[in-house]
Amino acid sequence: MDHKLVIPNHILLEEVATLLQEGRDVTLSPKGTSMLPFIKEGRDSVILRRLPDVEEGDIVLARLDNRYVLHRVLTANRNRLTLMGDGNLDITETCTKDDVLGTVIGVVRKDKSKKPSKGVLWKYLLPFRRILLGIYRRISL
Repeated sequence: MDHKLVIPNHILLEEVATLLQEGRDVTLSPKGTSMLPFIKEGRDSVILRRLPDVEEGDIVLARLDNRYVLHRVLTANRNRLTLMGDGNLDITETCTKDDVLGTVIGVVRKDKSKKPSKGVLWKYLLPFRRILLGIYRRISL
């Protein structure tokens, strides 16, 4: 029988933040649909590492007030970042580089790790995301 330990996000992610701060890599199974179609709950895991800097196109785990998001850096202006999930159509968040706990250095699917792209093409397809995500959701049922 499989036993699954479910830990509330605020407890789990505080521990993840501590491990990343200590310089350790952390593998995490993300929740939600905000990073579709590139990262899917139940299919993919991400490998996080605390890097010295954050760049546009990076996928980051950030603490925003009392919640956490795994989103892509849309713009980076000095210390200010604008984040947006790949599966989002118009919702963005802003934070500072200090709010970033770690950067995705690998996406694990079927026991194979792949370095994530910077999402440049996906960024330019923003006006068409509603259509593309609608098609993706219909074919991946």
